[in-house]
Amino acid sequence: MGQKLSCRKQHEKNGLFSAVANGELEMVEAILQKDPTVLEHLTAHSLLSPLHLAASNGRIEMLSMLLEHNIKVDILNHHKQTPLMLAVMHGKTGCVEKLIQAGANILMFDSLRRRTCLHYAAYYGHVGCLKAILSAAHSTPVADSWGFERFVNIRDRNGATPLHLAARQRQTECLRSLLDSGALVCASTGGYGYPGSTPLHMAARGGSVECVRMLLARGADRLQLDSSGRIPFSVALKNKRKACAALLNPSSAPLLVWPSPLKFISELNQEAKALLEKALLEANMEREKTLLRKADMPPSPLHSGSKDDDIASDSEVFKSDSDMELCSICFEQGCTIEVRPCGHQMCAHCTIALCCHKKPDPATACAAGPLCPFCRGTILQLILAKIKTSSDTEEVESSPTKPRRSRKSNFSEGSSSFKGLSAMGSFGRNAGCNSGKVGTEK
Repeated sequence: MGQKLSCRKQHEKNGLFSAVANGELEMVEAILQKDPTVLEHLTAHSLLSPLHLAASNGRIEMLSMLLEHNIKVDILNHHKQTPLMLAVMHGKTGCVEKLIQAGANILMFDSLRRRTCLHYAAYYGHVGCLKAILSAAHSTPVADSWGFERFVNIRDRNGATPLHLAARQRQTECLRSLLDSGALVCASTGGYGYPGSTPLHMAARGGSVECVRMLLARGADRLQLDSSGRIPFSVALKNKRKACAALLNPSSAPLLVWPSPLKFISELNQEAKALLEKALLEANMEREKTLLRKADMPPSPLHSGSKDDDIASDSEVFKSDSDMELCSICFEQGCTIEVRPCGHQMCAHCTIALCCHKKPDPATACAAGPLCPFCRGTILQLILAKIKTSSDTEEVESSPTKPRRSRKSNFSEGSSSFKGLSAMGSFGRNAGCNSGKVGTEK
């Protein structure tokens, strides 16, 4: 008799778990009306609750119904993983958002490698889940107790941050989102002052040129040693990542680094930031062509990710060079960036070259930015330049108080203003150019 009763309960449990996984709401509701305590049941081996199953299978309606029954949102399985962690692992962004709204703790650690849901989002490359977690971290108790940047750089049992995992697994979109959120590009897995692997070591091991490119553009150190005394270049060679090794070779010219310490760069609006990021990418891609050519490797595609496509689409507001004034520095591209407060304009490539030329002094609290190449005034802000029509050009030419923008009239102004400025000349030497033109090689 007791054995029959036990078999019946086991059958009911299995029926509940199957119904939850398949999203059969009516069946689950019928089971709950008969016996509400079944929500406390767990699977035999993995100790998965109905909430775990609903989250991992992406059953949002089932998840909502279970949460209405006051089920514990942070219930643990045998690896101390929460339903939120399983939803992240399987890329169920809707379930992730629902669990966070229900109060799921994003700072829970599992018992496998002491990883959080942010680690799992970076490892598996689910950028939607990662962004949902980062958004929640701004307003949850985590922001008050830990601080947002500390959470972004949280370490697992092996000392790896989410940025390490994204770089190792070649998850470029997650890598970009973490970098934009303040992830430390030179974070080490070593603790208590001991050396360890950086995200650049991980990217070199994984072999993603895109990840290596992004980390270098954010200031990753090519000479930093890991626990075995190897630089990222050596790691790339050991794992036969030839293209990565070409970029990481310490004897090759470094890529341009995004000038994030500059105040007016950190205050850019999204449109201006997109244009400058695209200019930085194109300048570095020109340098990469030379490095990869020497290594007998094919050049990397310019638009290798969706983010680059977004940047390109953002810049389509500028229809063609004929619609805007020609840059008075390179005389190749239209003026897309305006300097405030002086109002002088130049192209995005020359702007990024100017900002990347002067490296900030780490000993000073505030990074001293470059000056406007035309009037030598302090740059307080960079914004998108307005496209001027022919009527606007005629108005400017008739007004003696406004700077002239035509190619002919600006040649003397641009050249004289840059005569005492070594920014463009230095940039040209670094890029292997004799003309001083941004991001081009002969």
